Amino acid sequence: MIHRYVFHNDKLLPIEQVRLSPGQAGLLNGWGLFTTLRVFDGEPFAYERHWKRLQKDARILHLPLLFDRDKVRGQLHEVLRANQVKEGCARIYIVYNKVGFWASDESFPQVDLILYSAPLPAYREPARLNLREQGRHAASPIAGVKVTSWLNNVWNLYEAQQNGWDEVVLLNERGEVAECTAANVFCARGGTVYTPPLSSGCLEGVTRGVLLELCSAQGIAAEERALRPEELFGADEVFISSTNRSALAVGEVAGHRFAAPGPVTQRLARAFEAYVVEYIAGVRSQGTGVRG
Repeated sequence: MIHRYVFHNDKLLPIEQVRLSPGQAGLLNGWGLFTTLRVFDGEPFAYERHWKRLQKDARILHLPLLFDRDKVRGQLHEVLRANQVKEGCARIYIVYNKVGFWASDESFPQVDLILYSAPLPAYREPARLNLREQGRHAASPIAGVKVTSWLNNVWNLYEAQQNGWDEVVLLNERGEVAECTAANVFCARGGTVYTPPLSSGCLEGVTRGVLLELCSAQGIAAEERALRPEELFGADEVFISSTNRSALAVGEVAGHRFAAPGPVTQRLARAFEAYVVEYIAGVRSQGTGVRG
């Protein structure tokens, strides 16, 4: 459940005072972007990477990104302080208002900014994953864009969880592994880490990017390449990554079981924890963060 105080455009408000209108055409059409950030010790982790991805996705969606990166960071800290968040997560939403036939003539900005926070969701480890054919359309021009029209993801996750799974691996139209509904997928075999390329239709996850960099720093061979489900089934280890899960071990994929967490997963999880500590220290030494 999200926390009480929300930043909407230029104001920090209790959630019941935040007004969204049917006339915000992008809100009802799903013409908008969002990103989820992990909060460690009151700091939004990897904020710069998240903002860079928002900029890239906004260009693809023809969505005016009318906000200053550092100002939004300060507003996000206002939310975290008001909600007393030291450990948790936060979201940045950017919604296109003045688009399409069903827009109203109300006086609201061209683009809405909404910032809010929440506790960390609970996840089971090791996770159990099922498969979903035709779950991701890699050829779509907005594949890999983190749009607010998120039904495909939440619907697939709902169906998987109704059948006792924790998550589901979405296959693209070529039958290749793309990603989970809210996580990137990795496997390790013979000490080498593999993950689908962006051409699979997967999101360019922030945690995914950090883990690939950490593989290089740790001397672990890593490769982005097309993966078939059979390659997951035959892997030594499988793990998934996301903002709220970091590197989470997988114990089963569609009936194929693994010893989890495996040594590569554990090594990367430790390296990620150290990276977070270093990041937070760096932010505070540069004065770009604000203590809660």
